[in-house]
Amino acid sequence: MSDFTNNFWSVFVTALTLVGIVGCLLLLWITARKKVVATADNTTGHIWDEDLTEMNNPMPRWWMWLFVITIVFGLGYLAAYPGLGKFAGQLGWSQLGEYQAEMAKAKTELDPLYARFSAMKPEQMAGDAQAMAIGERLFMNNCAQCHGSDARGSKGFPNLADGDWLHGGTPDKIHETITKGRVGNMPPMAAAVGSPEDVRNLAQYVLSLSGSPHDSLRASLGKTKFTACAACHGMDGKGNQALGAPNLTDDVWLHGWGEAAIIAMVNNGKVNEMPAQESKLTDAQINVLTAYVWGLSNKQGAAR
Repeated sequence: MSDFTNNFWSVFVTALTLVGIVGCLLLLWITARKKVVATADNTTGHIWDEDLTEMNNPMPRWWMWLFVITIVFGLGYLAAYPGLGKFAGQLGWSQLGEYQAEMAKAKTELDPLYARFSAMKPEQMAGDAQAMAIGERLFMNNCAQCHGSDARGSKGFPNLADGDWLHGGTPDKIHETITKGRVGNMPPMAAAVGSPEDVRNLAQYVLSLSGSPHDSLRASLGKTKFTACAACHGMDGKGNQALGAPNLTDDVWLHGWGEAAIIAMVNNGKVNEMPAQESKLTDAQINVLTAYVWGLSNKQGAAR
């Protein structure tokens, strides 16, 4: 990593840029001085495709000066803005500074709009058309990439429009999840369960908990093996929201349904991460987004 942080690359980029510009000037100077001896008909004697003759007319001066002006502009730009390695430019412009200035401007313009929602509870905002319109745009820009534009998720990404919540679906829990993010960790459990046959029997028992089609004989054999899972999912398989352990009795399958999917989960485990949004969104934006997400699975409550 040190190869990319030392001064060599800064010097290399600076030298390469300046050499390129000087090379363009040198090429222009050589071209301007070079004289081609013309024939009697003012051609260079070069002919292509049998009848395309190259004339010996000098390069237009306006074109040459336009080229020079472009080079001068390039040197001026590199003096004013970053472009020569670590040189920051005389104007002190930076991409980060531009972003921060734009964000500060947007915050100033949006603060009066969000001020109306500051005294409202999430349940109240969920019934406000303007708040939900803003919440929808926030969701599309920051959440839809994983949860989908309809918030119904996909394999590995929770459905936010139903009533199934890994960590709880109250406004406070949703706000906490958006702000701090979540890390879900299902450790590999095959060694604790036993043999491959035991894992298969356990998978059938897990299927039976939700009333899914299963092999009842294998499920009865796998019931005793479920004790290895009960620490997180509970003896009844209803999960534990304090740990983010899924409810195995509700027929909601985040990482795939069926014996093969359950066996893969037991054998390999799974780590899922919901990134924290507190560095990207303001507190006011998180409050509105919380109300929007809560409203997705609480249509009647939001309407009231």
